[in-house]
Parts: sequence; structure tokens; C-alpha cells
Amino acid sequence: MNEMQLLLGTGAFLFAAGLAVIVSKKNAVMVLMGIELMLNAANLNFIVFGRMHPEWHQGQFFALFVIVLAAAEAAVGLALILRVYRYFRTVELDKINQMKG
Repeated sequence: MNEMQLLLGTGAFLFAAGLAVIVSKKNAVMVLMGIELMLNAANLNFIVFGRMHPEWHQGQFFALFVIVLAAAEAAVGLALILRVYRYFRTVELDKINQMKG
């Protein structure tokens, strides 16, 4: 098994672990951490595919775009969680049952 296959397998494992966290956890902060884990797995795969085909530079550009997207998602997601916590006094997703303005 060469280095590229090992890195692709690691990326697949990280993506599956992030998906498992999203599906199984009820805490909103943990769900955001699962999303971040999935985005980092996608970054790893973009970089590996970019190294597999050196003439393509899209892998590095996509990874940079995903890093910017993850930073924006973290900022907006944490702001939303803070607002939900101030209103409901919980971050447990099962206990948030109202959607009104």
C-alpha cells in the first residue's frame, strides 16, 4: 500500500467519523465539530489528488476555498449557537422545539 492510498484511506476515515458524529450527537457544538472534521477530510483528499496529478492545481485551490468556507462556517455557526443558547438555555438539539420569530 503506497502513501497516496494511505492518505486517501485516512481522508475517508475522517469523513466517516465526522458523519458519525453528526448523526449520533445531540449537542450543537459537537455537530459543528463533525462538520469541521468532514471539511478537513475533504481538504486532505483534495491535496492528495493534487499530488497524484501535479499538472492539476485545482486540488490546492479547492482546499484553500474549503479552509475559507470552514472559517466562515465556524464563525456563523458559533454565533447561531450562542443565540439559540440565550433563547432556549440549552444547546441540545432535541430540546429546541420552537421555530418562531
